[in-house]
Amino acid sequence: MSHPVKEIHSTLLDDSYYRIDHPSGLTGYSSAYALFGTKYGSIDTRFKRSDEADFTEVPEGIAHFLEHKLFESEDLDAFARYAKTGASANAYTSFERTCYLFSCAGDFKASLEILLDFVQSPYFTEQTVQKEQGIIGQEIRMYQDEPNWQVMFNCLRALYKVHPVRIDIAGTIDSISHITADLLYRCYHTFYNLHNMALAVAGNVTVDEVLEVADRLLKPADELSIERNFPNEPAEPVQPYIEETLDVGAPLFMLGFKETYETPERPLREQLQTNILLEMLAGNTSPLYGYASVLFSGESKDPQKVAQEIHTEIERARREGLNEASFERARRKLYGRVVMAFNDIDELANEMISAEFLGGGLFDEAELLREITLDETQQRLETTLQREYSALSVVKA
Repeated sequence: MSHPVKEIHSTLLDDSYYRIDHPSGLTGYSSAYALFGTKYGSIDTRFKRSDEADFTEVPEGIAHFLEHKLFESEDLDAFARYAKTGASANAYTSFERTCYLFSCAGDFKASLEILLDFVQSPYFTEQTVQKEQGIIGQEIRMYQDEPNWQVMFNCLRALYKVHPVRIDIAGTIDSISHITADLLYRCYHTFYNLHNMALAVAGNVTVDEVLEVADRLLKPADELSIERNFPNEPAEPVQPYIEETLDVGAPLFMLGFKETYETPERPLREQLQTNILLEMLAGNTSPLYGYASVLFSGESKDPQKVAQEIHTEIERARREGLNEASFERARRKLYGRVVMAFNDIDELANEMISAEFLGGGLFDEAELLREITLDETQQRLETTLQREYSALSVVKA
């Protein structure tokens, strides 16, 4: 079987990877770590299929619930199958995607067969769903006592009034109680369509080895597009301050800045401009989320004072202008970090999936970091990190 294999080369980095549009509908990369992902995350609670007239609304936490359930089958679960090949397997659900992965030192093709097989073989019953509701309920309660998790989601809840990014990725005890086997199958057949998925492979493996397994196991999928629908989110935060008491040695804080944006995905150039700003303002780059918010986090005996200092520094930089030498240091540091990631096959595979789902390429970040100027970063500062759109979350003992 012939495949349109496109080698994508970066003269800047002197490196290449391969992009393959598989006849089944799946997109694949090969550059032994494998990641099989779908563009489906916790925020996708309201959607419309291209072959249907109406939107469907599903319980919060269902993407994460589905991730857990896919490892099960009528026979051996996926982890038991991987044990026979010696591979180490895992999965994760984020705000915008779900990925299944494994790493191995040998017998790559057998492990890849397991990955492509179980992700394409859903098996749900009402009995197993009820059992999983108890398991995930315990997981939700555990995270309610996890300070770093709570300081982040409290911050998102202080920033967002209705957008599903404010809800824990696993959902709530109440929301997962409404999940049924039928709903799981509905979400599966919508978002696990191969046209909405990608396979990324990095490490000591060839394109031909990957394609041989893919040709045997990938099931051709009908064309299907999915329209997401998010509620109208007001520009202002819900509240400027939120506090919780948990068992911590020193108070944790997260200062978030909210922006208004039409889609969850920010343009990559704008994300990188903001990353440079954060590196200049706060040293170690703070997390940047695609839902039009920037988050600074850390530990402090006086979180309010730290938040005030961050605001003061932002206002000083806006008033006096960004320092050119500081800008160059930050830009070069981030560029070096991107280049170093090419030595880590785990990170490389995740970056390939991320780039594909954002409609870009693996080398885009490095190329853009060479292009971004001080002037455009200064302009970005004028429109972001506004005090009136901020909220401070604190977890203290």
